[in-house]
Amino acid sequence: MQPLDSDLMRSFLAVADCGSVTAAADRLFRTQSAVSLQIKRLEDSLGQPLFHRQARGVALTPRGEQLLPYARRVVALLDEAAIALREKPLVGPVRVGISDEYSGTVLPRALAAFDERHEGVQVSVRVDHSTAQIAALEADEIDLGVIYDWAYVQEGEVLCIDPTVWVTSLTHAQHLRRPVPVAVYFRSQWSRDYAEMSLDRHGIDWRAAWSCDMAAGFRVAVTNGMAIAPLSRSTIPPGCRELTAEDGFPIVDSARVVLRRNPRGTSPAIEGMAEVLRAAFAPLGGGKPG
Repeated sequence: MQPLDSDLMRSFLAVADCGSVTAAADRLFRTQSAVSLQIKRLEDSLGQPLFHRQARGVALTPRGEQLLPYARRVVALLDEAAIALREKPLVGPVRVGISDEYSGTVLPRALAAFDERHEGVQVSVRVDHSTAQIAALEADEIDLGVIYDWAYVQEGEVLCIDPTVWVTSLTHAQHLRRPVPVAVYFRSQWSRDYAEMSLDRHGIDWRAAWSCDMAAGFRVAVTNGMAIAPLSRSTIPPGCRELTAEDGFPIVDSARVVLRRNPRGTSPAIEGMAEVLRAAFAPLGGGKPG
């Protein structure tokens, strides 16, 4: 059996995506006749047509539809291999500070993947509140810090906007009780000025039912039906939901997630880690709060 040529698969994929040999030729920086010849070679190799020729463009035949997912996987693997083998290995230490809010949700897999991919880089992670992260940057204890900026005063690269919302368990529905059992931080000006104040402003009768100093503890409290808690929208645990204005609960804040750097300098390893952090938060989006 004659093996399939990866270059022919790449041309097939371009034509399938563009719906036109002409448009595919532009994407591949080849002539239309060259791409047409490659498609014919692939069809001859398989012994069956892959496209219906139409008045305007082309459409996949059933066999073409069958080949499409295989072509995507082949081309993606080839591109991934090229990037991995051409990439210069990174070396050296990278010290990352991440906010407690994201220590168990957004970042662990991204950091672990970076550590596995770049064996020459010694990654160390510090999990702490944003105020402590800023102090660590100033004291040269970390190279990069992911800062939770609820007051819009922090300098740095905005990774996303991730509002803090009140969260309740779907099973326990503690938000319906009066007074409402609430999770609060032991020592936090933010908790007093934003979370607790938002309840008071809306005349909600509440009591402190769970106190801790880490957001992970808040997720435990909500999941197990001990209290409602203020959590970043992106970190709502399974089996829980956001309380909205329809439930009578306001958004606590419209915080930005900011990447701050140690001003003393950078390195290829640090820049590589910055890109990982950027990619990890990209699905959360940016733009307007809310």
